[in-house]
Amino acid sequence: MKFYVVKVNNLIKYAFLAVIVLAVSFFVYFSREDVVGAFQQKREIPIYSVDYPEKKVALTFDCAWGSEDIPDILNTLREHDVKATFFIIGVWAEKNPDEVKMIADEGHDVANHSYSHYKMSSLNSSAIKSEILKCDRVLKKITGKDVELFRPPYGDYNNDVVRTARELNHYTIQWDVDSLDWKPGITAEEIKNRVLKNVNKGSIILFHNDTKHTAKILPEIITSLKQKGYGFIPVSQMIMRENYEIDYRGRQIKKQ
Repeated sequence: MKFYVVKVNNLIKYAFLAVIVLAVSFFVYFSREDVVGAFQQKREIPIYSVDYPEKKVALTFDCAWGSEDIPDILNTLREHDVKATFFIIGVWAEKNPDEVKMIADEGHDVANHSYSHYKMSSLNSSAIKSEILKCDRVLKKITGKDVELFRPPYGDYNNDVVRTARELNHYTIQWDVDSLDWKPGITAEEIKNRVLKNVNKGSIILFHNDTKHTAKILPEIITSLKQKGYGFIPVSQMIMRENYEIDYRGRQIKKQ
């Protein structure tokens, strides 16, 4: 007759491992939806363009550096009966309050471009919130109006940026037509061609003030777009505020 000796320590070890395996299996089975959700987090997308029912586009200007060309830009918009949207850095607004007030008094959108022009995706939620609110306060102090549009500097964003802006009742706005007017060496003709070639109904067009060509060629660009049948509307009047979704292209569309 043979006798088998089983070490008690091994039995305990194997039993302990079995319990761990069962516990993990139980957890995964009953929480698999949460696990999947953690790895399939919804991507937040700003508004790049709008499915607008009419053939209209939005001209937008980012203001972060100089201000000398603001009167010329405003004169052109007034002469062509165009309302636009100006995304303004808080620091810029503090240095140029008269220009900000001129923009608001002419009936254009005064919009938030952050206070300090940081890359927003590098900030935590608290710092993002601070940047947006601080800029809001500066702009409202000058114009007396609340702000609801926000554009992150450099077009740089992540989920936290879009969500934080939304929690503060701001719509995050990008663009689908980039003039590249800021780029060193770019010609006036290249800027014009980029805009006219890429524009579509509901486009949001990106310009900057304090560039070599923008103020000078703006009349020609507006005239050319009008000849193509386009009208102009500020972003605040173009976007939808209810019953909408944003597709993978960043186009704001009405829910079916």
